[in-house]
Amino acid sequence: MKKPVEAADRLLSKAGEDDDFRERLLANPRETVEREFGVTLAEGHEIHVHEESDSATHLVLPPRSKLSETERKEARAGAASLEFLRKTLHDPAPPARPAVLERERAPATAATPAALARAGRESIRRGLAFLETAIDENGAWHCIRFNIADPDIPRHFERPPFVSAFCVLALECCDEPRARDLCAAARNYLVDTAEYPGLWRYYRHLPRDLDSTALCSLVIGNHPWIFLGRNVPYILANRDEEGRFTTWVLTADEPDVAAPFRIEADPVVNANVIAYLGDRPETEDAQRWLEALIAEGSVEDSSKWYPDTVTIYYATTRAMTRVRPALDRLRPIIAERVLGLCNEEGEFGNILQTAQAVAALYNIGSLESIDAKRLVENFLSSQREDGSWPELLAFGDQSLKWGAIGRIGHGSEAVTSAFCIEALERLVEVLGT
Repeated sequence: MKKPVEAADRLLSKAGEDDDFRERLLANPRETVEREFGVTLAEGHEIHVHEESDSATHLVLPPRSKLSETERKEARAGAASLEFLRKTLHDPAPPARPAVLERERAPATAATPAALARAGRESIRRGLAFLETAIDENGAWHCIRFNIADPDIPRHFERPPFVSAFCVLALECCDEPRARDLCAAARNYLVDTAEYPGLWRYYRHLPRDLDSTALCSLVIGNHPWIFLGRNVPYILANRDEEGRFTTWVLTADEPDVAAPFRIEADPVVNANVIAYLGDRPETEDAQRWLEALIAEGSVEDSSKWYPDTVTIYYATTRAMTRVRPALDRLRPIIAERVLGLCNEEGEFGNILQTAQAVAALYNIGSLESIDAKRLVENFLSSQREDGSWPELLAFGDQSLKWGAIGRIGHGSEAVTSAFCIEALERLVEVLGT
């Protein structure tokens, strides 16, 4: 698929040179765009093409806000409005269920690669069956907001679009019919939560942010706002003096709770934006910064929102697969760094970290460097009877800026399970060859 903006520029250019194409675009815009690019645009979204003339000028008004004026006023108070904060959360979440105990894990077997591949495929199907029970009627997967420093602070469910996009990107490699249906439902949820011209926010009491926007845009790339790059100018305007993309998309009427963090440039956020925008002059500074950070070994503690270095490598390799050959020089470096995280048991930390390490190695073509059989056994033995994998910290602000109460983490069984399914898909592919 074309990168955002390229499609719009191509349409305008061709319409200026080809009168027949211009007439088709005016008469049947959707059909003409789909035929020109070989894509199927999202259903339920009309496309209108207007032709200005020497005597007619068109003024296009943006859609009305999805939030009422009262809600917008409440949101401007940001975190100071505890009542509005409560509205962004859902029912209290139960305590985290324990992971599979070490003594319960099955011992290593002498199973053949083919037998393990079959077992891995069955594990994927069980995981998808669990994810089917965890997605709500709107197509949203939940996450759980909890405190790392104080387990007595109440846990709450949350359903930000970011989490659903997070899961879909992990599941897109799976061809199982159930996976396709789950991803389709989640895409509908992302469309419903998009704010013109293709921006998303994590909570309603926070400003729109580039991490949510980049991931959601990657997932619904065939939506006309995204396909035609309507959100790109807003993203490009959100760079610091070094050309790095900053997290929050702030405007005068947005909450000011994130204002102190305006200058923060997170490596994962930048990797996700690069993955969406592609290799283009406007992303070159961010690419160079990300390259230097990894090449110089400065990844540790470089991310405010992602506590695990493997997550930074995972996000970077996902960007690499989408912007080749840009960032390619990082392949051997990331391979060495990820493999260096492996312990004597063949794991890369907990099961979520291990899943992201497997996916990262697959993305850079280095999966043959690990023991695929042993890892499949680890994923199988870590899976619960209901098909899930345990809730683990996936992301969250771990700084002590606000003291213990500010150490917020986010994770869920659904998030972990989505990444474990992605890893198993990659391992099964290796075992089956």
